[in-house]
Amino acid sequence: MAESRPAVESPEVWTVARILDATTPFLKQHGSDTPRLDAQILLAFVRKCSRIELYTNFNTPLTDAERAQMRDLVKRRSQAEPVAYLVGHREFFSLNFKVTKDVLIPRPDTETLVLEALEFAKTLVTPRILDLCTGSGCIAVSLAVSQPAAVCTVTDISPAALQIAQENAKTHKVADRMEFLEGDLFAAIPGEARFDLIVSNPPYVPEGEIAALDPDVRNHEPLSALKAGSDGMLFLNPIIEQAGHYLTTGGLLALETGVEQAPLTAKALEAHSEFTEVRTVKDTGGRPRVILARRVG
Repeated sequence: MAESRPAVESPEVWTVARILDATTPFLKQHGSDTPRLDAQILLAFVRKCSRIELYTNFNTPLTDAERAQMRDLVKRRSQAEPVAYLVGHREFFSLNFKVTKDVLIPRPDTETLVLEALEFAKTLVTPRILDLCTGSGCIAVSLAVSQPAAVCTVTDISPAALQIAQENAKTHKVADRMEFLEGDLFAAIPGEARFDLIVSNPPYVPEGEIAALDPDVRNHEPLSALKAGSDGMLFLNPIIEQAGHYLTTGGLLALETGVEQAPLTAKALEAHSEFTEVRTVKDTGGRPRVILARRVG
């Protein structure tokens, strides 16, 4: 009778499931608020698949190249580098936007601004829209996609940001209805130009609060798109002062602000003779986020 031999254990294989299970607690330990989601997004990027496909391939082994790339991305994420910059894109308003370190990462709170702007734009036949401080272009592109008759002008002081906005407009096939102008706020807008809707998510973080921001924001996102003087109103005030000139009668100004800047913005608009119907809208977290005002007429 043949002598039985002990079973030889095969070395552990780094499957999709094992990588996710190992990465999640590691990222949590290093400060991620959404470690499982971060791990999924990074691994889907490495494997060039959707997050759903990870779950249908849980037992699939990673190649050596995939494991090496994942290790590098996880290390960078553990050092507070934002996931959106690591994979080069971020979803906003159910659309995918390219992002680089030249632009702020689009945030869900800003979707409140888009929703309010759309409510107004859909009442117009051919809305003419101006987006100041466009960054990635997520606001204007989302509006143009949702309103096929809309014509949008966007401005940004950063040529690199404008390039990203143009790429996103091309990706979503709305570039033919958009104009891209380099300049600070209204500086590049012709004096005779008029718009039905002006939107902006300008810098509004007081300089004294920059140091308290999360490391992934403070150390990686462009501070020029965040810092706004001692009270956060460095850009909001001039927008309020100049917007009336460029709005059509009855046109809408829609501004995103911080919690502290919301009452200051509303007060400034209420005191301005060119505006009426000032209204504050809260975001999904219940915080005052968007200030709306109509051009008198």
